[in-house]
Amino acid sequence: MPLLNVALVPAPDQVVVRVTGEADLSTAPLLSDALAQAGVLGTRQVVVDVAGVRFWDLSGLYALTSFTADLAAFRRSCRIVGAPAVTRRLIELAALGDALNLDGPLRELPPSAVARPAVPPVRRPVPEHSAHPRGAGELVPVGGPAIPERRMWRRRDR
Repeated sequence: MPLLNVALVPAPDQVVVRVTGEADLSTAPLLSDALAQAGVLGTRQVVVDVAGVRFWDLSGLYALTSFTADLAAFRRSCRIVGAPAVTRRLIELAALGDALNLDGPLRELPPSAVARPAVPPVRRPVPEHSAHPRGAGELVPVGGPAIPERRMWRRRDR
């Protein structure tokens, strides 16, 4: 099974390039060739659908960036559609947001990411720690569960 599949869907006013699989160093030449074929068709706009790409590295993104710049030099455009949140995050981290024409905001949250308030951990003071100076006695268990890992300890007074 190939790591990257690219399908070109030509139309009179645009070409859609549907990319699925992994866009990395080993598949970047295939992606560049497919984008070049779409560019040769001469439409005013090329739409690249990246919703099916499950892995990116910078070489795949640089292929898109280079192609977008080449089209812009001839007053044509390349629009990236379907980019999931992880792809948008990689584009943001690589500072390529201005070089690529995405179909939505760069910082798009995935549908499952709902803002949840952070719950701080419960901290309880342990008065036994400061009540007795060091060396006042040996450690003895203080109530609590019988599980040694969860047992509280205090120093026994002599």
